[in-house]
Amino acid sequence: QVHLVESGGSSVQAGGSLKLSCEASGETSSITCMVWFRQAPGKDREAVAGFNNNGHANYGDSMKGRFTVSKDQSKNTLYLQINNLQPEDSAMYYCAARQCVWCPGGCPLDASQQHWWGQGTQVTVYS
Repeated sequence: QVHLVESGGSSVQAGGSLKLSCEASGETSSITCMVWFRQAPGKDREAVAGFNNNGHANYGDSMKGRFTVSKDQSKNTLYLQINNLQPEDSAMYYCAARQCVWCPGGCPLDASQQHWWGQGTQVTVYS
């Protein structure tokens, strides 16, 4: 079993930055991919970015530019740097992980294909 704990969410003014963290524990050797998702009230969950054990990052539609995903393998921690935050970035940000036997082209960014989920960390951006 894998346990994921997100942190770093906050209420920030538009234009500011945040760095979210997701620490994995348990059977971390099972993890091949880790992915950030977000979900705003009344909206579908959308993929932000994924990072696999080969160091490959891939991003959801329209997520390139202000979002940067990275991982510290030694700490089993995934990060998401968000710059120039906008009110539309307000959402619960979730970390997910999965084991991939064969995942060419980076981590799957489909929520239904993830194996483990964290509880989320709230980001609120005010203008």
